[in-house]
Amino acid sequence: MTARANIVCLGAGRMGRGIAVAFAYAGHTVRMIDVKDRSAEDFARLEADALGEVRKTFDSLSRLGLIAENDANVLSERVSVVPAGQNRAALSDAGMVFEGVPEVVELKREVLASASRQVSPDTIIASTTSTILVDDLSSAIEHPRRFLNVHWLNPAYLIPLVEVSPGAATDPNIVDQVKTLLEGIGKVPVVCAATPGFIVPRIQALAMNEAARMVEEGVASAQDIDKAIRYGFGFRYAVLGLLEFIDWGGGDILYYASRYLEGALGSDRYRAPDVISNNMREGRIGLRTGAGFLDYSGLDLDAYRGERLKAMVDLLRHFGLARPPVLDRS
Repeated sequence: MTARANIVCLGAGRMGRGIAVAFAYAGHTVRMIDVKDRSAEDFARLEADALGEVRKTFDSLSRLGLIAENDANVLSERVSVVPAGQNRAALSDAGMVFEGVPEVVELKREVLASASRQVSPDTIIASTTSTILVDDLSSAIEHPRRFLNVHWLNPAYLIPLVEVSPGAATDPNIVDQVKTLLEGIGKVPVVCAATPGFIVPRIQALAMNEAARMVEEGVASAQDIDKAIRYGFGFRYAVLGLLEFIDWGGGDILYYASRYLEGALGSDRYRAPDVISNNMREGRIGLRTGAGFLDYSGLDLDAYRGERLKAMVDLLRHFGLARPPVLDRS
């Protein structure tokens, strides 16, 4: 696959449009293929809506200062919408294909199977599903070694993270190629096993349900809970990953806090997993012992802490919350 490979999106909906913007921004030609047979009038409406949204997105990026105003035209022209009847020609020179149709297994299998018969055997094919496992789709595809799940977070053109989930048949070299492609457009790919929820949806489902539960229980108002997330929870985890934060404070703190919450709230949803107690038993508590979930051996801990604290100060400035000290003693 070339550095500026042609990109095809199966489906011209929200996900296809977001992916199209991300790749067009980085210099790629993108074709969104309509997967439904439509009348000429219906297709014209879809095309106008899809290309209009792409253009509006680039216009908004111009207003935000990411691109010059005149560049929106150039970038928008890299994206096109192709009717279902012309998909063979649109797929013929595709370097990578992203499927983004509704979350219906049989529909995805049908669309993926058709596309896999019309592209080169070396063309990489990915589903952008957030719920369906790669191995539930791969048997529909010719040459499944080149198939995997690539889950984008909305808005796809802004959020850096992309979750890459290979299946049992996926060639490891394909995973490397996809990571290289994504990094080339400024994304941050992470690889995860074929498991329900991937990484982010699985964690955020727990967090969102707990936030909703606290509203239900009258713990705090929705506004105050969101303020707590924005300026506390999210603030820290924008700098420190969740597991890195466990190491920062110490896995023993999480262990004892979890035991207290489990008993006080009467729910095993707060119970710490075995890996926490196993790490404690093995002396892998975190920064204090040089290892936890991450390995800190040989690391200059003072420099590491300084870098993380600097990032937090930068966030304070971003939120307009960095204030000078009060030096007047009167």
